[in-house]
Amino acid sequence: MPPMKNLFDHAREERLRTEQPLAARMRPRCLEEYIGQDHILAPGRLLRRAIQADRLSSLIFYGPPGTGKTTLASVIAHTTTSHFEQLNAVLAGVADVRRVTREAQQRHGEYNQRTILFVDEVHRWNKAQQDALLPWVENGTIVFIGATTENPFFTVNRALVSRSRIFQLKPLGENDLRRIIAQTLKDPERGYGTLDIHLHEEAIDHLIKVANGDARAVLNALELAVETTTPTAAGVIDIDLGVAEESIQRRAVLYDKEGDYHFDTISAFIKSLRGSDPDAALYWLAKMVYAGEDPRFLFRRMLIFCGEDIGLADPDAMRVCVAAAEAFDRVGMPEGRYHLGFATLYLATAPKSNSVMGFFDALEAVEKEGEGDVPNHLRDASRDKEGFGHGKGYLYPHAYRDHWVAQQYLPDALQGKVFYQPGELGFEKAIGERVARRREAQLAAVIDGNATAAPPEILTFSPADTAVERWLARTIGDSGAHFEHIREEIFAAIPWQRHWRILDVSADTGLLTWEALRRVPEGVVVSLASRESFADILRNKAADLPELHRPEILVGDVQDLGRLLEDADMQALRFEGVVGRNVLAARDDKEDVLRRIADVLAPGGRLVLLEGVPRHTQRLYRLLDTDAIDREWADRLHDAEEAIYRDPADPLVNWDVDELKTFVETAGLTCLSCQPDTVETKVHLGRNTIDRWFAAALDAERPSYRQHLARALSAAELDRVEHLYRSRLTGQTVAWHSRRVLLLAAKPESSPPTNQLTTDQED
Repeated sequence: MPPMKNLFDHAREERLRTEQPLAARMRPRCLEEYIGQDHILAPGRLLRRAIQADRLSSLIFYGPPGTGKTTLASVIAHTTTSHFEQLNAVLAGVADVRRVTREAQQRHGEYNQRTILFVDEVHRWNKAQQDALLPWVENGTIVFIGATTENPFFTVNRALVSRSRIFQLKPLGENDLRRIIAQTLKDPERGYGTLDIHLHEEAIDHLIKVANGDARAVLNALELAVETTTPTAAGVIDIDLGVAEESIQRRAVLYDKEGDYHFDTISAFIKSLRGSDPDAALYWLAKMVYAGEDPRFLFRRMLIFCGEDIGLADPDAMRVCVAAAEAFDRVGMPEGRYHLGFATLYLATAPKSNSVMGFFDALEAVEKEGEGDVPNHLRDASRDKEGFGHGKGYLYPHAYRDHWVAQQYLPDALQGKVFYQPGELGFEKAIGERVARRREAQLAAVIDGNATAAPPEILTFSPADTAVERWLARTIGDSGAHFEHIREEIFAAIPWQRHWRILDVSADTGLLTWEALRRVPEGVVVSLASRESFADILRNKAADLPELHRPEILVGDVQDLGRLLEDADMQALRFEGVVGRNVLAARDDKEDVLRRIADVLAPGGRLVLLEGVPRHTQRLYRLLDTDAIDREWADRLHDAEEAIYRDPADPLVNWDVDELKTFVETAGLTCLSCQPDTVETKVHLGRNTIDRWFAAALDAERPSYRQHLARALSAAELDRVEHLYRSRLTGQTVAWHSRRVLLLAAKPESSPPTNQLTTDQED
């Protein structure tokens, strides 16, 4: 009887195997059949070597569906000599864990054989279920392998995570999916190798595109296409684009409403709104809507954003968002998507301010500094005015001009404390000056009325105060405003005509390119990027512009400008305007670069360059209080640093404004203006900044401050200098002086012909 039972069991297993879905049948059985995840399984990788040597320790595979987590466990099962057990966390519980561990102990004692336990969807187990496994992993009875689509650092027992190696699996690439399709079509036993299948290239492209890195999705679609397509008279199963589109119609989006993809995507959405990028915000919104995210959750996050990131810069943002949410409740889906998109665009393009964060600074002050007594004149006078004099001295603002009067409102201990920092954009910009003036008057009134209420030091800031550090980061680190000022300075130099041809010779950032497009809507803009990666960014940003209004983008060095224009079939183009910033500063061929630019200027054309003059940048020794330093030592430091800026071989510092004028004239241009300007900015010297000054090396072509000083000072002296700067300057905010020059030049109306034209005439 037992043999008959085994026979039936074998037949049933064979039938189940042949009736399995294609994705299950094609599951790789060994490492050689496994496709993808080269970052952990390529030859020589740790995991591959461990599998081949059958020396596995506990593992956790983490990644989205269809990336091969269960498949990899199956490969291990076919490779290892250990006993392999598999549980699914959705179906199994503590009783199953006890059974497996009991049998594992017995197996190890009787046969000296290890047991590998694979738990699929391990994040589905609660803490008690995971804890039940922990002791057996700890004592080596079980080698644990878990698979999860959720971040194991959040969903798996920390003790279990600490005892396991974690490998992250990524969505498969296009080439990986192509190899899987080809492997399936060739395999005669598990795939379709015995069938005559003609799979069109465009059908393959569609299957791969819509599967979105999911091997299971592409195999399920291929199976549906093959099984539902009637062979031709010649026995050919012809699968074209139409059949492929019917087999897989909706793109698989990596999104889980309760997992990492949910939190990562909503984070990207909010950060895109905060960064005022409407294109990115719409993309992330579309991804969430497509994946079935609850629109009310999205409106809730946008309403939070209105308070946190827009605030008084645009008070209408909150009203617009609330109105859009209410409209959505009335309209519903799918038309409600208009209101989601409308609210997203409004918030992305609105001016930004996070000044409401002052409320949380106030909360922190209450928590840390304790409660201050309510000033007597602000107390409730309705109950004990006569007995205690509460409310006496209160000034009623409506009785004064502009409905405001200076008086104390904060407790005595907090006088001068600043919680609200008005932003400088939108509606809030008008508030800033008014608030500042009233604060000054208010504090003066308090000091005048009660000298003990606010000591004079209240208006100073201590570097140790973390709130001040945040304030410094907000006010000093405004690089956006700095670049806007640079752009305005360059384009204000000359009156631009709408039909002009403009060349931007420093287009890597696009700062001048996009403004040039606005200035010359009927002209043409050519942008010179130094690298292909920068050019790609420009092209992507310009893709939404009408073709005739896009800039022409060249890639290369300004020295090759003539050849680049010729390669782009623009050799005859001459420009009425050329703009750039920091084009010449570090070059040793400044005169030649200016000559190349002059060659492409039209007669009468203008050149505008904003150049920093590194020779006159801020000297670090001037930031120190030299009165507190030994005079001889101060002189040595002075001489060592000044020598940096007197190096005749360094093209960064071996020139000044007079040399620049000479270069311009020699290049055949007329210098119209070349006036230097000293700029003062506030710089906060954090520890990282001083670390860079005294780094052993930055790169081969850019020595650090310490390396420069090493030419004149000994190692001991360098250590003394470093200690001096760190002790005196770390955490300080200093006035940083630099010099720059706005160069305005023109090509004469009757300029001599270039060498090329002269040669043509002689011929």
